[in-house]
Order: sequence, then structure tokens, then C-alpha cells
Amino acid sequence: MPTQSVLVRDPSFLTRVLQQYLSLLKKYPIITKSVTSGLLSALGNLLSQALEYRKNNKENSPKKKINVLGPVHFAIFGFFITGPLSHYFYQLLEVLLPTTIPYCLIKRLLLERLIFAPAFLLLFYVVMNALEGKTLADVQNKLKTSYWPAMKMNWKVWTPFQFININYVPVQFRVLFANMVALFWYAYLASVRK
Repeated sequence: MPTQSVLVRDPSFLTRVLQQYLSLLKKYPIITKSVTSGLLSALGNLLSQALEYRKNNKENSPKKKINVLGPVHFAIFGFFITGPLSHYFYQLLEVLLPTTIPYCLIKRLLLERLIFAPAFLLLFYVVMNALEGKTLADVQNKLKTSYWPAMKMNWKVWTPFQFININYVPVQFRVLFANMVALFWYAYLASVRK
């Protein structure tokens, strides 16, 4: 008698994972956000490399091997920079611009988009180039050629997500929300930095 494959879903497993994450987030907010940022940043870089490999395969271009250092560099950046810095920035937004302030939704977005995002992108370029062992001249050249296009794309892509994130997502989940969007954003950044 033929058997049929049935997808088994264990809702209790997902519930336990979520409960464990929430527990860690409550006990160790910065380290939990840092680890999550590191893992998702590395995954974003792997996604970028997989997409590039697939594109080259379709175009019969020379195939590049997966660069193991790419995900390592992105994990380092996510763990040491993205996680902690984002945690403190979102906390600071709550203090500087509480919901009782008129037009706080717009003020938060403008602060994040016009001050934090450009500084964070600059930090990304500097740190990633340093991790790759590039010289200061290399960093300056990379900034001249790709910073502004990346910043414009950041404003296009991130603005609606950040509006939702900084105004409607509970503060303890903002880094996670941004990391989920950043999974694809880092794939884009890895491709434009080449």
C-alpha cells in the first residue's frame, strides 16, 4: 500500500524556541541581540554569494567559490556593531522622543534616516574594509564610488520598514525586526561593495 508524505509540524517546538528567545532577550538583551545580528548578517552574506553564484551559473560565467571570510566578517560586524549599537539607538529614541511629544513619529524617522543611517552605513564601510585588510586609500575610493548609491538605496528600501519599526514594533523586538530586513539588505550591500 503506497504511503503519502505528510509534513509534520510541531507547534510546541516553535513555541519552545520562541519562549527561549524571549527569555534570553529579557535576561541578556544586548548579547541576545548581538548573537542574532551576527547570525543573520552572516546569513545575508551567504545569501548574496548564493545569488551571485546562481546568476553566474545561468550566464555561464566563471563560477566563484563561496568566500568563507565574507560571512565571518559580516558575523563580526553584526555581533560587535549592529547588535549593540542598534539596541542602544532604539533605547535612546524612546528617551529622546517619547510618544507624548508632538509629531514624534516623524521626528523619530527623520533622526534615524538622516543621522543614524548615514553614520551607520559609513561605519559599515570602514569596518568591513578594515576586516578585509584594505588600506585607508582603498576605503576612501570605495566610499567615493559606492557610498552615495548605497545610501540612496538605503533610503528607498529602509524608510518604510524603519517607520514601522521605530513607531510600532515594541522596543525589545526592533533589533530583530531590523535584522530580518537586513538579511536581504546585507545581501545587497555585499553585492554593491564588490
